[in-house]
Amino acid sequence: MGQIVTKIIEREHQEIDTIRKYSPLVETYVQKVSNNKPDETSWEPDGDRYFIGRADFSKGLKLEPIEARKDGRLHQTFADVNRFFGIGIDYLPKGFLQMIYPDTNGLDKPAYNFAYVRREFLGEVRTLVFDVTPSKAEKGRFIGRIWVEDEAFTIVRFNGTFAGNGDSFRKFHFESWRVNSGPNLWLPAFVYSEENSPKYLMRGAVWSKAQTRLWGYNVGKSAEEEELSRVLIESSTPVIDNSEQSTDRSPVQQKRAWDMQAQDNVVERLQREGLIAPRGEVDKILDTVVNNLEVTNNLNFDPDIRCRVLLTSTMESFNVGRTIILSRGLIDVLPDEASLAAMIAKELGHIVVGEKTASGFAFYDWMIRFDELKTFKHLDFNRSEDDDAKASAKASELLSNSPYKGQLQTAEIFIAELQKRSKEIPNLISPRLGAAILVKPSVSADTEDKPGANQLVAMPLGGRVKMDPWDDTLDMLKSKPLGTITERDKMPFEVAPFDIYLTRVGGGPPKTSDNQATPQLESGVQERHAE
Repeated sequence: MGQIVTKIIEREHQEIDTIRKYSPLVETYVQKVSNNKPDETSWEPDGDRYFIGRADFSKGLKLEPIEARKDGRLHQTFADVNRFFGIGIDYLPKGFLQMIYPDTNGLDKPAYNFAYVRREFLGEVRTLVFDVTPSKAEKGRFIGRIWVEDEAFTIVRFNGTFAGNGDSFRKFHFESWRVNSGPNLWLPAFVYSEENSPKYLMRGAVWSKAQTRLWGYNVGKSAEEEELSRVLIESSTPVIDNSEQSTDRSPVQQKRAWDMQAQDNVVERLQREGLIAPRGEVDKILDTVVNNLEVTNNLNFDPDIRCRVLLTSTMESFNVGRTIILSRGLIDVLPDEASLAAMIAKELGHIVVGEKTASGFAFYDWMIRFDELKTFKHLDFNRSEDDDAKASAKASELLSNSPYKGQLQTAEIFIAELQKRSKEIPNLISPRLGAAILVKPSVSADTEDKPGANQLVAMPLGGRVKMDPWDDTLDMLKSKPLGTITERDKMPFEVAPFDIYLTRVGGGPPKTSDNQATPQLESGVQERHAE
């Protein structure tokens, strides 16, 4: 027992040193419940907070925000006044980031007591479980349970709180997960935190829960560096590009190529920053829906329509030229494929009725002239109300001819539920780059827009997509079908706990992207996979 505890402590110090090498993106989303809701079992949100920024672990827990496009002095003044009069609680992003460590100084043996509990599998990883308590009553010490993988004795999960909190500076209860991205490389990735009992002076009970995600540990680095180190054998004859039958392009083709260069520059910049996922499994599903809409409406685009995923939890969609971009948060909460088709049809409508590309982005200096922390202010893909109305009308036409035309009731119910909750979750529906999705996507249903007793009107956050924090690749969750669904099980747009299926990456360097077969969404629509 003593030897194992010593190995756990030594490994945790090594883990802290390893994490200092990285600067991932950090996103925290908080939902709170107001004081006037006495039912402590009810978690319907009544207000929220959102933060996204870049961490610099080489400097401790330094965290720099990526500013929203509407942030400014007036916004900050209202926030300060709000806190001064005690209207709300000031949620500190750095406080949530601290939850990636049970103790920022390591679990030193004199400071903690360890009690062995049992062995337990977390996914495919066998762990040893210990209860940890401080040896002395000191503020900020971790108290809770840890799960330690049984090969290198790395802490991969811990659940508890920091002891010695006061009313003015409270740390919530939390559960933190680390995932394996290489030999002895376990990276903080997910933190769920919750509080439903603290009492604040003159503020009553404050209930809240939050998700913190970290990703982009290796994004935009390895591919370019590996390419430089490859040995290329020069051919004795000139290399000729035979992808085009003709070597000349018409003015229209040249204009399209110029617009493609502009949108490629934007997407490449966002992917390099870790804001857009590399192409993978989820993109194939989106492309399939686009293909279904195109085939049934006799549309033929050259170049093709492409789909990508914005990695933020905020719910938004937009198009950059002929690239349709939906946020991970939006895909997460959509109840079925027909609802997804309604969102994509809206963006496809924008492309059909009047594709607009900021052609200035084709000049490469546009993509290197601004700092990463100003990305949301520098890039804005919102549209006018007039353009949005035209796109909605076109989307309705596209959907009426599509294989989804008889299944659009769920999309109507989804939008209605989102409209109903819009005042409760304003930060979740506030777009950072694109357009909000509260505008009705002009879908029509043959039946009344009332959900059935067992119908999911919207999924909770994290209900569809899982993300690899190392290289930002996305996969669809492959969970078992649910049985009878109670009202409490539905949790539309709500923050939910994490339960990660841990796996080990094999020997060799950290993993690289590997696209797998595309599963279907849970709906009755048969997907048409485009080769």
